Amino acid sequence: MSQQDPRAKVSVRAIAALAFAAVVVVVLDQVVKALVVANLPYGQVVPVLGNALQFLYVRNPGAAFSFAVNMTWVFSIVSAAVVVAIIVFARRIRSMWWAIVLGLLLGGALGNLTDRLFREPGFGRGHVVDFISTPWMMPAIYNIADSFICVSMVVFVLLVVFGVNLDGTRTVSAKKGRAGLEARGDAATDAAVPDSGTATDVADATPASRPATGDRRDALGHDAT
Repeated sequence: MSQQDPRAKVSVRAIAALAFAAVVVVVLDQVVKALVVANLPYGQVVPVLGNALQFLYVRNPGAAFSFAVNMTWVFSIVSAAVVVAIIVFARRIRSMWWAIVLGLLLGGALGNLTDRLFREPGFGRGHVVDFISTPWMMPAIYNIADSFICVSMVVFVLLVVFGVNLDGTRTVSAKKGRAGLEARGDAATDAAVPDSGTATDVADATPASRPATGDRRDALGHDAT
């Protein structure tokens, strides 16, 4: 009976890590947005760290960072598709790094999707609450969910570059693969030949190690007769 590959099983730890990261991001995003709506004046700049960090409460009908403001429905559908895709692929995740990264991405997508579904002016057309302004870095206004989406995408690219797979294995580059094959080939060759010399040397030395039959006196050290 063939044993089942343990990697074929669902990783409960990875799914738990993904879900925990997503919940933390969604809760943090929605709580902060509620505080912004309740306490910040709409459309007025509130300096926090001079020009380095400002709060500017606005409602964004478009994508992250206030892009494509006339395509609310499109981005609602895209966000929902991202959420579904992450949930589907969650069963294949074995790497904790991938679990956390996709959890942050899922949380960010859910945070903004919640605004689009349940905020004014209506279901699927809701405006996302943005309030973080960093004029020195970019002119757009963004929120907590947008920040986590960007962080997750940066780490996503790093994991791909370093060859970390969803199942926790590492992808070996072609150069390293060739080097490994050459090393194994050299090791096999060394094992086939004794350390004391080459195969030719051993063959040449074998007859000399036995005395000639016509010189039994020298071999025995006295007259055999």
